[in-house]
Amino acid sequence: MSDSGSWKWFMTRHWGAVIVFAIAAVLTVAGAVYVFWWFVQLAQSSSIVPATLGLWSMGNLITFMLYAIFWELLLVGIPVIIGAAVAWLWWRRLPSEERMAYHWGRGSRRSGTGGGFGFLLFIFFAIKVWLDGNWNLPIAAYSLNYVVGSIIEIFALLAAILGIPGVILAIWWVRREMRKP
Repeated sequence: MSDSGSWKWFMTRHWGAVIVFAIAAVLTVAGAVYVFWWFVQLAQSSSIVPATLGLWSMGNLITFMLYAIFWELLLVGIPVIIGAAVAWLWWRRLPSEERMAYHWGRGSRRSGTGGGFGFLLFIFFAIKVWLDGNWNLPIAAYSLNYVVGSIIEIFALLAAILGIPGVILAIWWVRREMRKP
């Protein structure tokens, strides 16, 4: 039982819970994106904000952000809090010896830099605008639906390009590690 504190042992003993938590995480991200997309359309149809970004004022921006945060907290945050409470209760039901045996490692040593993700998103957005034939269209003429829809499409494309091979690689690696003696 020298391996009793490792992630491998944890996944072997609690594979069902790991799968449930992984599915819950994926559904949470998908739900957050869907709620934001729903709110963007609601905000325009109910005249909370103008549909054309060039007509937005600072008041529109602040109102939009506050309402978006409210809906995300209400429709995604509350279920996440409930899920976290269920996960914590599940964790607390494990024997204390087992909980103490897990060594999850130290914290991240990240420096806090941005990593260039925003710049990469801008490059992909510029490519999408060019592919859509909107390159010479004034930015003020872009609708909010177009911008948010483009960003969601970019994230979906990145998820497909990076996520699918990543999931396949992760499953392969976990299975290989689980078979090791």
